[in-house]
Amino acid sequence: MASSQEFCVFGAGSIGCYVGGRLAASGATVRFIGRERVVQEVRANGLRLMDWRGADLRVPAAQVHIDTAPDALSTADLVLVTVKSSATEDAGRTLASRLKPGAVVISFQNGLHNAQVLRDVLPGRTVLTGMVPFNVAAQGQGTFFAGSEGTLEAEQHAGLAPFLDAFARAGLAVKQHADMVAVQWAKLLLNLNNAVNALANLPLKQELSQRAWRRCVSLAQREGLAVLAAAGVKPAKLTPLPPHWIPGLLELPDGVFAVLAQKMLAIDARARSSMWDDLHAGRTTEVDYLNGEIVRLGQKVRVPTPVNARLVALIREAEAGPRRDWTGEALLADLTQAAQARA
Repeated sequence: MASSQEFCVFGAGSIGCYVGGRLAASGATVRFIGRERVVQEVRANGLRLMDWRGADLRVPAAQVHIDTAPDALSTADLVLVTVKSSATEDAGRTLASRLKPGAVVISFQNGLHNAQVLRDVLPGRTVLTGMVPFNVAAQGQGTFFAGSEGTLEAEQHAGLAPFLDAFARAGLAVKQHADMVAVQWAKLLLNLNNAVNALANLPLKQELSQRAWRRCVSLAQREGLAVLAAAGVKPAKLTPLPPHWIPGLLELPDGVFAVLAQKMLAIDARARSSMWDDLHAGRTTEVDYLNGEIVRLGQKVRVPTPVNARLVALIREAEAGPRRDWTGEALLADLTQAAQARA
């Protein structure tokens, strides 16, 4: 049953189309703003929303309101900002000229500072920090697949309350937090795998089934945890294991890891990281907003971060092309050498 609330997805990529599509499939009024390529694809095919548990929902093309123009912002009650982090300030300026009084904005983006960037451009507006913990991959022809488990996370605020029922009806219940900074850092630690997955050029489940790749992620996470400890930041617990236990889990032999990981996080065999998606499509990645955040904070608190700095450099090389075919052992040796050089 449709409600009188109007949602707008600003940034109709994988996350935006999936979250907005689930809302639309459950009867919510959703308008999408995206790039020409996605607009034409969705207009031709409609939306198909699938997940690792077997969900398979469709929104016919005739019922999807999608455009490149930002006019839909002027009537939206809740705007979901899902653009790439590098486009956040421009998105804020567009919102500032069109947002209606009383509208709520929530940033469902990677990285740590997007909501604050939006607040700076939108003084006096309700701008909330949000987080999408699950992986979504674009599969073409308007199909978007959520390949891992997780619940939408958001900053606790009364302005979000009128929309919670709509998210719940869509199968996307929102968990609210008083301290979203701790949640964001915890997600960022998990997302340090994105660069490794992109370099591996493998589905996430296949990559994480091999100890050499996992040890690469463990090196990056241990470095990140050292930086956070020096900065006095305690990341939230988003999985059954606390963040400081996860590097040790990643280093376990394959058989032991396989048993324990099944209890920690469900991942579909087809899932890949958003960074792999960007490299595959020839787009600039968000590595500066993930591994790069560890490097910048490390510089601030004077903790060396050679592993994450090396991953940033390798992703930049891959963006420039041609891509190198890494093995897990070769990348592990490369990162280990980088760490030892700074020891």
